[in-house]
Amino acid sequence: MAFVFITVLLDMLAFGVVIPVLPQLIRDFVGGDYAQAAVWVGIFGTLFAVAQFVCSPIQGALSDRFGRRPVILLSNLGLGLDFILMALANTLPLLFLGRVLAGVTAASVATANAYIADVTPADRRAGAFGIVGGAFGLGFVLGPALGGLLGGIDIRLPFWVAAGLALLNFAYGFFILPESLPLEKRSARIDWRRANPVGALLMLRSFPRVFGLALLAFTSNLAHYALPSTFVLYTDYRYGWGAQKVGLVLALVGISNVLVQLVLVRRVVPRFGERRTLLAGLLFGMGGFAIMGLAPQGTLFLLGIPLLALWGLAGPATQSLLSRRVPDDQQGRLQGSIASVVAVAGIFAPWLFTHIFAAAIAPDALLALPGAAFVVSTLLLGVAFVLALRVARA
Repeated sequence: MAFVFITVLLDMLAFGVVIPVLPQLIRDFVGGDYAQAAVWVGIFGTLFAVAQFVCSPIQGALSDRFGRRPVILLSNLGLGLDFILMALANTLPLLFLGRVLAGVTAASVATANAYIADVTPADRRAGAFGIVGGAFGLGFVLGPALGGLLGGIDIRLPFWVAAGLALLNFAYGFFILPESLPLEKRSARIDWRRANPVGALLMLRSFPRVFGLALLAFTSNLAHYALPSTFVLYTDYRYGWGAQKVGLVLALVGISNVLVQLVLVRRVVPRFGERRTLLAGLLFGMGGFAIMGLAPQGTLFLLGIPLLALWGLAGPATQSLLSRRVPDDQQGRLQGSIASVVAVAGIFAPWLFTHIFAAAIAPDALLALPGAAFVVSTLLLGVAFVLALRVARA
């Protein structure tokens, strides 16, 4: 767990440092127009998700056949080289290409989840997935704060730092990270009929009570995309926050998430069970998104952050329920399939939320509500809650 924690932490640091500056860099390329920048941020997010949708099941199948370690290493190496490309990009299409390649190489998190299923007993997996969630949060504590500070010096500097972190992660994994999947538990061959996006989604239906949980994960992640798609532009437009303040607020989000994932998950899930923890987490998420979408002032917006962090209870509970329902030699395919489900949400969610934001701030908007994207996410989590009542049985 220490090995995989550091691997995910370094990966999230690499992604986190570019969060405060990527939308601003896109806005520079389109002449400073907020609405046009929001549309392009949505397009970037959609193509990133398409790349993950296509590649995640292939990488999951490869990890079941050849082990987790080589997939993680190749992912980190490719990610480091890709951040260098984005640091050097001097046109919007080149930056666009870099974002697509990032989607192709960003597979280490799904493989890390399979790694956890390899090394953790079923009754302790929720806590283990919470530890990985803590690595996510810690990465977003340090990453955006660092990215905001570096972006104040040079808007390209965070990309160079991200490249260094990804390549450092590759070196760490090459010299230290052990393999988690022994030879006797690996798949005898790769079933290419299922190592593709359509086959991966059909694979979910072959296991009892997995498809419903996958649909729950889809709905929940669809709601989540309101944050990366509109957070930076929304808070800058409505509250006047620049890159540095956005970085610090995202660091606060990360701190809250770390506390939930590392402290609460492993205490709450054993006491209340995966199902009740999942339901409570979704309710907290609804409250957090509602506050963020309706808050007229930045100080009130901040009140939604702790509630949104408690939404993090739902993720490890869902992952634990899913991992119990497939055999050991198919954990990689499961995680690849779930990554594809999440990617399906990411294909159109950035386009959806950025267009909602652009329409809400347009001069002729029917309802002048800049936080409309977060209100829609509140409703989506309500749908997820109703679905969880039905499918998240012990």
